[in-house]
Order: sequence, then C-alpha cells, then structure tokens
Amino acid sequence: MTAPTLRALSISRDFGSVIALRDVSLEIDAGRVTCLLGDNGAGKSTVIRILSGVYPPTSGVIEMDGREVELRSPRAARALGIATVHQDLALAPLMSVWRNFVLGAEPTRGRGPFRRIDVALAKETTTRQLEDTGIALDDVNRPLATLSGGQRQAVAIARAVHFGASVLILDEPTAALGVNQAARVLDTIGRVRDRGVAVLLVTHNPAHALQVGDRFVILRQGRVAGRWTSADVREEALVIAMRGEPPAVSGTRDP
Repeated sequence: MTAPTLRALSISRDFGSVIALRDVSLEIDAGRVTCLLGDNGAGKSTVIRILSGVYPPTSGVIEMDGREVELRSPRAARALGIATVHQDLALAPLMSVWRNFVLGAEPTRGRGPFRRIDVALAKETTTRQLEDTGIALDDVNRPLATLSGGQRQAVAIARAVHFGASVLILDEPTAALGVNQAARVLDTIGRVRDRGVAVLLVTHNPAHALQVGDRFVILRQGRVAGRWTSADVREEALVIAMRGEPPAVSGTRDP
C-alpha cells in the first residue's frame, strides 16, 4: 500500500500542566479529504498548529510520504508542501484579486533595473487557476474586498494549491458563511481533492464534513473520540461523538 501523504502518530501536546492533545493519530492521503471534527476547545487548533509547524508536539511522530519529519517552523512545513489556510485567510482586502494571488511570488520580466512584474502573466495565471477550482470572475482587477466570503476562500485555496501544496489544511473554511457560499467552498474543496491534493478539513459542522469527507476523526477534550470512513458514517454518530455520548453506531477504524 502507498504511504499516506501526511501521517501524525500518537501526537500529544502539553502546555505546562494543561494537556491539550493526548495520543492523536491522523492519516491525510493524496486525493482524499480527512475531516477533523470537534466542538470548541476539543484540540483542533492545536492539531493545526502542530501540522503547520507553529510548535512541535510534546511527543509523537509526524511522517511525510512514509519518512519521519520535524516541522520546526511554518516555513519548514511549507517547504514540504504543507499549506494552511486559516480563518483570517492572510489576504489583503484592498488589493486586487490578482495581486493577492501572486503576492510574494510575483512573476517578473526583464533584467536588472528593468525588471518588473509581469502583470499580464499574473492575471492570466490567476484567472486560469481560479477557473480550475470552479470560480469564474469577470475581472481579476477587482479589489478582493468586493468578493463574497466563499469566493475569498476559493482564492486562498487556489493560491495554496498553485504554489505547490500537496497537503492542504483548512481551518473552519465555512464557519462564517451562509448556505450558498458554504456550498461554493465545499465544491472548491472537492475539486482540489480530485486534483490529487491531500486535504485536512477542520470543522465543527458535521453536515459540511459529510458532503466532501472520505475519513472522519472526532476530537473531544484533546483525544480521539471516534473514527469513521464515508462508507460507514452517519451524521447522528458524528454529533453524538462530538457531544460525548455513547455512539449510536460503531465507528470503525479505516484501513
């Protein structure tokens, strides 16, 4: 069997006497969406920060394509192809869509003192990549702030994939969105998965997770409270596990 793209094995994280995570294991495979669910305070943000290199686990192992790695910083995580799209998106609302898309990696033309941004190429790249993720904009010169919440999420996701993300971590991408915009973001996630990217969708919304998820892991009080695959999961089971009640159906550990 092919090794998972990213695997966390029995990771724990302590903050002094506070146990944030204890023996949490995750497998995030290429071409699959792994959904990490839990209520506020369950430990989801701690998992995100560990996998994105913000701080190391107190114990446990992280593997990338079958070999052990140390994520010493967000830069180190990005170098391995792990990209995180946070809730705040880290975009500049008053800048144009295309400037946001290429920000920090602008294509250039010319040499020496005549070197400048290749605006035409930047706009073409932005338009093409957004279309590939299901977002068709009439004008990429528009300020990002004029886009809907779902469109801004799609820009951030498409940007991460374009710049080499093989593992994409999404932090509550639908939390502040209405029904239509959430559906747009979930469609974008499905398109990214179908392009072979390994996706970790972190959410507290079981209904959204079920629309795109292949694997489901429930966190409660820093521990894994249940595991399911798309073949054997029901929304009721996810909700009950998140609330801490005995599961209505047995969660099976996926292979």
